[in-house]
Amino acid sequence: MNGRGAPVAETGEIVDLNHDGEGVVRAGKTAFVSGALPGESVRFQRRRRHRQHDEAELLEILQPSPLRVTPPCPHFGICGGCALQHLTPESQRAIKQQQLQETLLRIGKVEPQQWFEPLSGPAWHYRRRARLGARYVNKMGRSLVGFRERWGSYIAAIDGCEVLAEPVNALIAPLSQLLTSLSIRERIPQIEVAVADAVTVLVLRVLAPPSEADLQLLRQFEPLHGVRLYLQSGGLNTVAPLQGAAPELSYALPEFGLRLQFLPPDFIQINAAVNRQLVARAVELLQLDAQSQVLDLFCGLGNFTLALARRAASVTGVEGDAGLVARAAANAGSNGIDNAGFHVANLFEPQLDAAWARATYSHVLLDPPRAGARELLPLLARLAPRRMVYVSCHPGSLARDLGLLVHEHGYRLLGAGVADMFPHTAHVESIAVLEADLSENRRS
Repeated sequence: MNGRGAPVAETGEIVDLNHDGEGVVRAGKTAFVSGALPGESVRFQRRRRHRQHDEAELLEILQPSPLRVTPPCPHFGICGGCALQHLTPESQRAIKQQQLQETLLRIGKVEPQQWFEPLSGPAWHYRRRARLGARYVNKMGRSLVGFRERWGSYIAAIDGCEVLAEPVNALIAPLSQLLTSLSIRERIPQIEVAVADAVTVLVLRVLAPPSEADLQLLRQFEPLHGVRLYLQSGGLNTVAPLQGAAPELSYALPEFGLRLQFLPPDFIQINAAVNRQLVARAVELLQLDAQSQVLDLFCGLGNFTLALARRAASVTGVEGDAGLVARAAANAGSNGIDNAGFHVANLFEPQLDAAWARATYSHVLLDPPRAGARELLPLLARLAPRRMVYVSCHPGSLARDLGLLVHEHGYRLLGAGVADMFPHTAHVESIAVLEADLSENRRS
């Protein structure tokens, strides 16, 4: 871009990938070029300006990387749902592991004694939870369903999705046809996807009541495509089945003999195969025995808690969402688990005086959202568990918290590694294990 004039093409060498999977080129002001790989020479065009960098569009690859592959999806580069389909899954995992290593060193000033091999599962049709955008486009005469475009707020015009789990991957075009046929097609902005082991649910956000003719079309869609439809007219408490009783949504953790039930809006890990491995690794790393007393923070509906309860004397799960806590307690009961208790608490506020926080724990598992668990570190220092496992969806907050636990609270970082929960995206899920360093004077 020449001053404030029209964008111009530039050439440059890609030296790195940023944490959004974009190529980094340092040609004057740093530019992030989506679709470019390290080592490539490219032509690009700056599209959006920021204070420290610009966002740029890839125009031409002058010298390709040997790691580059042809993306299987014809919509890659237009649809913003994926960022790394031009890399093999093995290369994606290697880059994510490298990014985790660099982030731990740069932010936390820590390095594990051992790097774990990345956890991985199917690279395609893995995504069992998703929020799809929907929009009726007058000029096209139809409704679009899918993810947003990489370079705009519009819904990408796609006819299928290679990462959505079956049967949803094949339902993009039928859903587009269904919404186009409805009288309220301009009042449906999104569709939530929830694929359980035995049933698939699609939650349509409706900003206007469907007509009787609309309802008839929706009812016909369910058996034709083997899904159950829900409607959501307001907040999460308005999510309800289109017809009949709500089906049971559940997924299994077979290694632990567990089946966990959930509701359509509930958070569950989107990759079933990798989630099973992640739970197993967390339990293994904690090294539990029949006397272990475990605290599971950000426990959700019991994804880790119930597996831990199979190996420990007792487990206490704590979560801020009262609905998820109720589901966790119900899942414990339905799986015959009587050594797990649950509490509702805002874990982004100090919890030193909570009743559950004054108990004794030998082990702790944390699985926080992107913000991390910084507010809980004083509590963890006081509890002084022998071992902790930290599951993270954001390397930056993980590195910050691990740095504080190691440098201020007397823990050793034994191991860390990534779990490829989100193939073809830049998202990095990771797991780390810490052990109390008895040679250090623990701060209280």
